[in-house]
Amino acid sequence: MRELSLHLLDIAENSIAAGAKNITITIREDTTADRLYLSVQDDGKGMDEEMVRKVTDPFVTTRTTRKVGLGIPLLKAAAEACNGWLKIHSKVGEGTLVEVEFQRSHIDRMPLGDVAGTFLTLLVGNPQIHWVFRYSVDDEIFELDDQQIKQELQEIPLSDPLVLSYLREILESSIRSLQTTQVY
Repeated sequence: MRELSLHLLDIAENSIAAGAKNITITIREDTTADRLYLSVQDDGKGMDEEMVRKVTDPFVTTRTTRKVGLGIPLLKAAAEACNGWLKIHSKVGEGTLVEVEFQRSHIDRMPLGDVAGTFLTLLVGNPQIHWVFRYSVDDEIFELDDQQIKQELQEIPLSDPLVLSYLREILESSIRSLQTTQVY
């Protein structure tokens, strides 16, 4: 994977597969401390301590479609190569929190990629899930909680072309606005 947004997509898909009903994705850029923090938190089935220890091994996966799971091991290696880290907190029956941090300005840090498109894909493709998306740069914060949108729409699906266009515009313009206020 060449973009961090694709790693977020992979982890969120793992959350969905784990039966999560609520998933929160957080991206936090701290320009002063030169850090980029990403997390995916869910209320899925969780993992026991042994699985949490093994999950960073590329030859361990719970999927039956293939015998290797490279998403988290590659993300961990990428973070560590950029003066960062990856941590997984999980409890059986309660859910999982995957956190990763990078040196924001590191020359080898992969780009964030299409964060708006990734979140829109998750939101529209999995309307049964309660999604919260938080993106912040320093003190500026954007948050989208789909519960409010779903209540307002009632019977109109998120995949309706007008709704889709509106959601894409909100996500793209809000993220762009945060990214253009960054101090270098």
